[in-house]
Amino acid sequence: MTQPARLHSDRNLALELVRVTEAGALAAARWIGRGNKDEADGAAVEAMRRAFDSVDISGTVVIGEGEMDEAPMLYIGERLGAGGPEMDIAVDPLEGTSTAASGAPNALAVVALAPKGGFLHAPDVYMEKIAVGPGLPQGVVSLTLPVGQNLARLAAAKGCAVGDLMVCMLERERHAPLIAACRDAGARITLIGSGDVAGVIAVAQPASGIDLFIGSGGAPEGVLAAAALRCLGGQMQGRLLFEDDAQIARAHTMGITDPARIYELEDMARGPVLFAATGVTSGDWLKGVHRAGGHLVTHSVVTRSASGTVRYIEALHARR
Repeated sequence: MTQPARLHSDRNLALELVRVTEAGALAAARWIGRGNKDEADGAAVEAMRRAFDSVDISGTVVIGEGEMDEAPMLYIGERLGAGGPEMDIAVDPLEGTSTAASGAPNALAVVALAPKGGFLHAPDVYMEKIAVGPGLPQGVVSLTLPVGQNLARLAAAKGCAVGDLMVCMLERERHAPLIAACRDAGARITLIGSGDVAGVIAVAQPASGIDLFIGSGGAPEGVLAAAALRCLGGQMQGRLLFEDDAQIARAHTMGITDPARIYELEDMARGPVLFAATGVTSGDWLKGVHRAGGHLVTHSVVTRSASGTVRYIEALHARR
């Protein structure tokens, strides 16, 4: 009898999680296109913090936006929830702050939950990432291989030419060698301005047309993306990139003993994982917050690794 009860509890918790991301998206939406990413992010933070007060967990933020002295961010170590099972929280109240500030697509409010110890406690450094969607041979791509070889292996696994592949990465100067290598191999590239959680998730969405995500971005976002792929399906590797000995020493205090380690998907997000996201601005995956008569409309997704079921939720909220 205990297992069915646990499953029922997880289902209820998944829906509660959507209410949290809806709250963040609705708050951030008031700042879309106003050119102030900090105000947009701060509004989402406070709304999600309040929304967690009614969620029946004893949660600890392990992937957040900063340290305790950097409030109003949802800081690493912050306790959230109304009481209940001990859970780790990975959160990005506004994934794509610059995107929302400029009114560009694909800004999201994102939360993931796992049992205590389920998420990699990633420091706020860069992470090298590579990700592909579901249904491919395990290990088809790897951070240990050159870009051209990864593309050749992926094309062979998909039964297509390298020229048919679409690669997604952040548009950053540091990615110039990667861009050149992809184009030299014959692949096509989609460059995104921000929001690499959405970029990674795109590999698990057939309609996106994205076959491979590659490049470096924030390590916290890497863990959130891994949580999503645990539920949606796919493969991902990550390797932390440290700039100096001080960053390595800080990582050591968070339990990271091998700074060169390559993390597989389940190293970053293990156990039963719940993931929810609500669109702030419209993108390929989720519609953004918009008006409909006297209501505001949100479009969200929620999924659990235990079932793999992906639910899309459109909700009407009374405007106040």
